[in-house]
Amino acid sequence: MRALPVGDRALLIELADGEEAEALHAELLRRRATGALPAVGEIVPAARTVLLDGLADPARLARELPGWEIPPLPARAEEAVEVPVRYDGPDLAAVAALWQVTEDDVAEIHSAAEFRVAFCGFAPGFGYLTGLPQRYAVPRRDTPRASVPAGALGLAGPYSGVYPRSSPGGWQLIGTTELELWDPARVPAALFAPGVRVRFVREGR
Repeated sequence: MRALPVGDRALLIELADGEEAEALHAELLRRRATGALPAVGEIVPAARTVLLDGLADPARLARELPGWEIPPLPARAEEAVEVPVRYDGPDLAAVAALWQVTEDDVAEIHSAAEFRVAFCGFAPGFGYLTGLPQRYAVPRRDTPRASVPAGALGLAGPYSGVYPRSSPGGWQLIGTTELELWDPARVPAALFAPGVRVRFVREGR
């Protein structure tokens, strides 16, 4: 763990990997909820970092962090967000070849996993989901698509993600969903937030 100052009131905490970043983020939220964390404006997780912004004394927290005991990620009691999906994406065959399985196997493997939102970004409502074993990591496409439709389910590296709106993208597309992940008129607007559990429910069998 390494704490780097960002301006006068923020710290960027660098971790070894995504799992450590998720565990630290969960511990920070727990401490804030119990009043054991100094006042902070925002806590923003990313792939291998957590940003704490709005700290009155970031240097003090930087000194204290190495002595913290960070427990493993806790099991979440709430129900997982279920995302109905048709495994019909244009890159399904390419992913099956990379995994050395059939296209039907890709759907079975992916829908059998339980995912967790590691962090959000790229677009409002887009969550980077972890849950597949490392052996199923896939590279991004060599040539990104100029337009990926809303609801497209993609894979990139160790992550799964659903495009909440049409945008350019280089992820390997393996399916589609009609579930609306981002709705400004809804509270909360985003279905995905860091720490939320997610399950993909296969349709059209």
